[in-house]
Amino acid sequence: MLSVTQERGVIPKLKQDVMKKMIEQGVRIDNRGLNDYRELSIRVNVVKTADGSSLVSLGNTKVMAGVKVEVGKPFEDTPDEGALIVNLEIAPTASPDIEPGPPDENAIEIARVVDRAIRHSGFLDFKSLSIVTGKHAWFLWVDIYVLNHDGNLVDASTIAAVAALMNTALPKVELDPAGNILKIDRSARSPLRLNTDKLPLTITYVKIGNFLLVDPTREEEDLSDGVYITGIAGGNVVAIQKVTGAFTKDEINNIISNSVNQYVKLRNLIMNAMANPQTDLKL
Repeated sequence: MLSVTQERGVIPKLKQDVMKKMIEQGVRIDNRGLNDYRELSIRVNVVKTADGSSLVSLGNTKVMAGVKVEVGKPFEDTPDEGALIVNLEIAPTASPDIEPGPPDENAIEIARVVDRAIRHSGFLDFKSLSIVTGKHAWFLWVDIYVLNHDGNLVDASTIAAVAALMNTALPKVELDPAGNILKIDRSARSPLRLNTDKLPLTITYVKIGNFLLVDPTREEEDLSDGVYITGIAGGNVVAIQKVTGAFTKDEINNIISNSVNQYVKLRNLIMNAMANPQTDLKL
């Protein structure tokens, strides 16, 4: 894996002043409103060797997710459930200040936030991943790759992971009378059991001065005084992560309220994209 450790980019003082003055007037430097997401594009089944995959563009941020399914032994405390493992890598070419290296706490934290939002949402039926209680279960490995970093990696990564899971299918397993696996038939598959009413998403806000902005670009992240992430599923808050900065009680209440509204709009976009998927790119 590669490190996502990053130092804040150097924004010229004149540009900082322009950005802040525009924000005070309710407009961002890319002409969005403070509560507007960038354009979202989703493609699925983009990796032919994966069991499920997606490519997400959120503005200029591009993230790919691939799912591989494997049979493993269930954990002792959940003998009748499968497992989800989320990993994240970032390509050195994704940003000029990203260097190759082992994963650091930032890479691990992004993966954990995505994992937590999915795990606590009720979106994925973990019991449906069981093959034989205590012996065999499906393990879902979700590998996320950041191809271009222009801000808000968490939201883009969550969308990519969810979209990849939505087009993942499990192979058919044949068992003997003792519950041992005789054959795994990858030519016969069934979709994951998912509850799309509880589709999980993360909503990221940054604080710049006294203003809150959703879906920050890389420059807005560099300029920000704080980052706050809310995980939502089906209108319920399932995870909260204050990354940096200090927020007042009123600011937190505003973020959570706005995030619930953002969730509805984002979920509709994702469900529409998945109902009419773009699959013309194969890697």
